[in-house]
Amino acid sequence: MSEDEATRARLAAIGEIAAEIAHELRNVLQVIAASSYLARQPNTDTTPHLEKIDRNARLAQSIVDDLMALARGEVHTEPLYVGEALVAAREGMPLGAAHFEDELEPALRAFAHLGLMSRLLHVLYENSVAVAAPAAPKIVTRGYRAGERVVLEVQDDGPGVPPEIATRIFDPLVSRRPGGSGLGLALAKRIAAASGGSIALVPSERGALFRVDLRGSG
Repeated sequence: MSEDEATRARLAAIGEIAAEIAHELRNVLQVIAASSYLARQPNTDTTPHLEKIDRNARLAQSIVDDLMALARGEVHTEPLYVGEALVAAREGMPLGAAHFEDELEPALRAFAHLGLMSRLLHVLYENSVAVAAPAAPKIVTRGYRAGERVVLEVQDDGPGVPPEIATRIFDPLVSRRPGGSGLGLALAKRIAAASGGSIALVPSERGALFRVDLRGSG
C-alpha cells in the first residue's frame, strides 16, 4: 500500500469512527434530554433523573475517549473478565428488549479494553433487537477457551443476515437493519482487530451467529 493509499484508508477509518461517535452520542443525549425534562416537572423527586443525567454524561465522555483512542491506534488491552464486558454491553438497553442467556466457562478472561469490547458486544445485541422488532429476540452469548485463545459467540433467533449482504456485512454502510447506518459492524471489526483478535459471521441454521476470537488470559 502506498503512502497516499495508507493516508486515505486512515482518514476513512477516522470518518467512520466519527460517524459512530455521533450515533452513540445522539442516543445518550436523548436520554439526558428526557431526564432533564422529567426532573423539571412539578412535585417530582429529581434525584433519580439527575443520577441518570450524570451517568449518561460520563458515558458520553467515555464514548469519545474510547473511540478516539481507537482512531489513533492507542488501544490498551489488559486481562478482562468476559462477564464484565457482557454486563457493560447491556447497560442502557431498554428493559425487556431481549431475552439474554449466557453460557460462559468459569473465570473466563481475555486481553481486551472494557469500554471498546462492551461496545462491540452492544453493537451485536442492538442489531439483534432491531431486526427482530417488535418481538424481543433470544440472544445467547457463549464463551470458551480454545487453546491460548478465547472465543465469544453471540447468536440470536431472529431473521438472520440476508445472503446478498452476508459477505459484505462488515463493510461500512452495509446493514441488515431497517434504517441502519451500516457502521456498527465495521466498528466492531476495528475493535476486534485492535484487540489482537477478529470477528466473523458464521453460518447458522437459525438467526445470526457472530464469532469473536481474542487472546486468552489465564
